[in-house]
Amino acid sequence: MKSLTITRPDDWHCHLREGDRLGTTVPDTARTFARAIVMPNLNDPVTSVDKARNYRDAILPHIPIDTAFTPLMILYLTAHTSKTDIDAAQSSDFIYGVKLYPAGVTTGSAAGVRKLTSLYPVLERMAEVGLPLLIHGESRDPAIDVFDRERVFIEKELAPLCETIPTLKIVLEHITTKEAVDFVSDSGPNVGATITPHHLLYNRNDMLGHSIKPHLFCLPILKRSHHQTALLEAATSGNSKFFLGTDSAPHAINKKESSCGCAGIYSAPYALAFYADIFEHENKLDKLQAFASHYGADFYGLPRNQETLTLIKQEQRIPDSLAFGAKQVIPMGAGQTLAWSIQ
Repeated sequence: MKSLTITRPDDWHCHLREGDRLGTTVPDTARTFARAIVMPNLNDPVTSVDKARNYRDAILPHIPIDTAFTPLMILYLTAHTSKTDIDAAQSSDFIYGVKLYPAGVTTGSAAGVRKLTSLYPVLERMAEVGLPLLIHGESRDPAIDVFDRERVFIEKELAPLCETIPTLKIVLEHITTKEAVDFVSDSGPNVGATITPHHLLYNRNDMLGHSIKPHLFCLPILKRSHHQTALLEAATSGNSKFFLGTDSAPHAINKKESSCGCAGIYSAPYALAFYADIFEHENKLDKLQAFASHYGADFYGLPRNQETLTLIKQEQRIPDSLAFGAKQVIPMGAGQTLAWSIQ
């Protein structure tokens, strides 16, 4: 196959950051994706409709001219989130969900949730009004091994939540384990999941096998190869519960290459080409359009995009670094060559 034309895709999980860094992240995402769910874990978390509106207003000026792109805003769930906040979010025309970060599990999660059951009344209101809950699914218990935190969260937090509030619409984001694939597959139609290009392409040997690769450090962390295989099978299966979410999460080089390096991989500029390479390797290019362009929109109850995008079989080399505000960021696959490009 020399070219592939698909419905223009959406990114159902990305980090655009803030300030001058929006000058890099917004164009890099908008050039490929028609819409993107924008994570709310800023320095001052997006905990209200007003904050979400202000963040959206900061993003819009950075969209390239003649590019149609819509940022889909999300509220940050805290112990202080109320039913009134949920009603206000649902009444807005730019908020599409609420994000659950267990406190302390990842970047910008210090204000997150410490006791999920205490927020069940708020989550019940979300179920009533149809507002999705987007979950970073890792246990916050420091005694749990970092490679087991997703599995333990599913067993101890997510399964009881789904049993208690079975109508709540849930996206288990950036899944990394076979247990997550099985849980989502076995759940009702109101539970879906996003899968990143880096969790499809790499496992923990790639990060730790011969030398530590700080630019492959992410949370949830890369897992064993059999988990990677389960993710590949899910993404390319044609199961509508699994859809594209890059979790593109940039950090400046000095924040990654340090004694306490930040978690996050920047994939936005080349994400779709990575997915195309992956799906072609699995002999499932015919499944790419639905995964990238249809299933996420369907799950969120939004219309599929009408615009199309064409991928061509033309090699492109990923730069060693990219501008990131006043600093530099190393993109996923820096220095490598991809088989596919966007026409």
